[in-house]
Amino acid sequence: MRILPRSAFGQTVFLIGLLLLINQLVSYLSVAFYVIKPTTQQINHLIAKQIRVVFIDVGHPQSVLSRELTARFQQATGIEVYSEQQARQHGLDEAIYYAYFSELMSKELEGDAEVRVAQGESYAFWVRPPQAPHYWVKVPLSGLDETDFSPLTFYLLMIGVLSVGGGWLFARQLNRPLKSLQQAALQVGRGEFPPPLPEHKGSTEIIAVTKAFNYMARGIQQLEQDRALLMAGVSHDLRTPLTRIRLASEMISEQDNWIREGIINDIEDMNAIIDQFIDYLRHHKEEPGQKENLNTLVQELVQSEHLQQRHIHVQLAEPMPAILLRRIAIKRLLNNLLENALRYSDGDIEISTGIERNRKRVYLQMRDHGPGIPGYQMKSMFEPFTQGDRARGSGGSGLGLAIIKKIVDMHHGDVTLHNHPEGGLVVMVYLPIK
Repeated sequence: MRILPRSAFGQTVFLIGLLLLINQLVSYLSVAFYVIKPTTQQINHLIAKQIRVVFIDVGHPQSVLSRELTARFQQATGIEVYSEQQARQHGLDEAIYYAYFSELMSKELEGDAEVRVAQGESYAFWVRPPQAPHYWVKVPLSGLDETDFSPLTFYLLMIGVLSVGGGWLFARQLNRPLKSLQQAALQVGRGEFPPPLPEHKGSTEIIAVTKAFNYMARGIQQLEQDRALLMAGVSHDLRTPLTRIRLASEMISEQDNWIREGIINDIEDMNAIIDQFIDYLRHHKEEPGQKENLNTLVQELVQSEHLQQRHIHVQLAEPMPAILLRRIAIKRLLNNLLENALRYSDGDIEISTGIERNRKRVYLQMRDHGPGIPGYQMKSMFEPFTQGDRARGSGGSGLGLAIIKKIVDMHHGDVTLHNHPEGGLVVMVYLPIK
C-alpha cells in the first residue's frame, strides 16, 4: 500500500504539511522548555515559600506570635491547612498527582513532599509538606481558572489551515502548465497538432520544458507535412505511368486477352495499395465532428450494392445514442473492416452494436468465419505493413488495420482483436459516448 502521493501536486502539499507539522512541534517544544518550564518552576518556588510561612512555627509551640501571624497570613492569602480526613472532604481525591511538581517541591522544602493539582471550577495546589506529613495545604491559584486558551487554539488551527491552503493554491498554480502540457502531448500522440502552448506561465523550469515541447511539436508537424507531401508526389507520379500501361493494355489483341486481364488486375491492385497509403497518411483532422448514430452508418455500409456478395447478419442495439464522430473516417473504418472480413473468410459475416453504460461507451463487433490469426501475431497486427498472410492466406499492403487503429485513436476509442472459440476473427471497436 502506497502512503506517499505520486503526483507533484500531492507531494508539494504533503511537503508543506510535513514542514508545518515539524514547525508546530519545534514551536511547542520551544515554548515548553523556555516558557512553561521556567514559569512552573517559579510558581512552585513561590508556593514553597508560602508553605514555609504557614509552618514557620513548627517545632516552636511556645511561639504564640508566630501562630497569630500564620493565622493572619492564611486569612489574607486564602491558603488553608487540612488534616488528611478534612482534605478528602474538600476535594483531595479529585486532585491529580503530578510527579514533576512533587519532585520540585521536595527540593524546595528539603524533604519528601507530595503535590496534587485540582482542575475543577478553580485551580488549586494540594501540597503535603515534609514539615507536617499528616496535613495538606491547599494553595488556590485564582489566575489560572480565568485563562481562556480558545484564542490560542483557534490561532494554531488557522495557521495550519492557511498554510495547507496556501500550499495547495501554490502547487495548483505551479502544476497548471504541466496539465496543459500533458493534454497537448496526448494530442500530438494522436496525430493532432494543437496551438503552441504559452511560454510565459509557471516557473523557469516549466517554461523551459514548454519551449522544448513547442519546438518538438513543430518539428513533428513539419515531418508529418513533408511525409504527406512526399507520399502525395510519389502517388501522383506512379499513377501516370500506371494509366499509360492500362491504355497500352487495351491495345492488346483478343488472342492475348489473358495477358491484358492480368495487367489490368495488377494495375488495380497497385492503385488500391496507393489509395491505402494515402488513407494511412490522411488523419481526417480537417473533417469536423458531428453527432451521428453508429447504427445508421452500419446500415449504410451493409446496404451498399457492391457488398451484397455474401450474407451479412446484422444485430443493432436500440436505442443507440448519437455520439460525436467524423463521418467519413468512421465509414472508411467500417469499410476496411468489412473488406478484410470478405477477403479473409468464405462464410457469413456477423455485425453487432451495443452500449456499455457503466463504461460510457458504445461498441461495434464484426466477426468472420475465416481461419483467424495466431495469438502471437495479435499485438503486432495494428502496426503498419504487418500482414497475417500466413494464417489468413491473402496479400495486401498491411495497412488496413493500421488505418483502423489511427481512426479509432483519433476518436479516443479502443480496438481489439481475438479469435472466436468456434472459429473466425472478432474485431471489437469501442467509441466513447462523450
